[in-house]
Amino acid sequence: MGLHNLQPAPGSTKNRKRVGRGQGSGTGKTAGRGNKGQKARSGYSRKRGFEGGQMPLYKRLPKIGFTSRVEKPYVINVEKIKAVAELAEITMESIKSVHKLGKSVTRVKLIGASAKDLASKIKDEAVTTSGK
Repeated sequence: MGLHNLQPAPGSTKNRKRVGRGQGSGTGKTAGRGNKGQKARSGYSRKRGFEGGQMPLYKRLPKIGFTSRVEKPYVINVEKIKAVAELAEITMESIKSVHKLGKSVTRVKLIGASAKDLASKIKDEAVTTSGK
């Protein structure tokens, strides 16, 4: 077998249907498009979601939701989780040692009345406080 004598498997290909070639062909006169109407006209193309003039489903349903691509930090209230406030040096690793965090957490924000006092202990850019 060589590239010069390749051919499709028998029965796998058909000749293209030639429309509008006389009534004896089976697809003559209207060329298989039926009689009249929008779909019988030349240049017709149906728009995506078109429902024949009826209000399309995507317009009938309410607009919902928005997902921001900006990742929000995981919030820890130091008033409730005192183990974080008692750390000598606050980094992501030290927080993970005293408080269970998910694998996807990359940033932490410390909130609470005493959170701004912890700003001097923070040694990691991924950890911030709500200090005012």
